[in-house]
Amino acid sequence: MDLLWFYVALALALSDELHSKLFWSLFFDFYVVLAGLIQRIVGGSIRMWIVHEVLESIFNFLVLSLLFLSLYIGFLAAVVHLSVDLFHEALNLNLPPLEHRALHFVVEASFFILVFSL
Repeated sequence: MDLLWFYVALALALSDELHSKLFWSLFFDFYVVLAGLIQRIVGGSIRMWIVHEVLESIFNFLVLSLLFLSLYIGFLAAVVHLSVDLFHEALNLNLPPLEHRALHFVVEASFFILVFSL
C-alpha cells in the first residue's frame, strides 16, 4: 500500500482545485452558458446542481485516470468525491473553503486507506 492512498487523495484534492480554477476563472462565460442550458434541459436548480456534481466527478475521473494510468483509481476517486459532495450538501454543511477541503481530504484519504489495505 505504501503511500499510494496519500498520493491519490492529494491528487484528487488538486484535481478539484484545478476544476474550480479552470471553470470558475478561465472558462467562466462558457460555464454560465452551460449551466443555463443544463437548467433548461433538466428543469430545476437541484437537478442542475446534481448534473454539475456528476460533471465534476467525470472531470476528476479523467484527471486521476490519466495521472495514475488506472481506470480503477479514477472511478473510485470520482465516486468517493461525488459521495462526499452530495453528503455534505444534503446535510447543509456551509463550510469555509479550508474546512471543506479538509473534510474531503480526510474522508477521501480514509477511503483509499481502506481500499488499498484490502
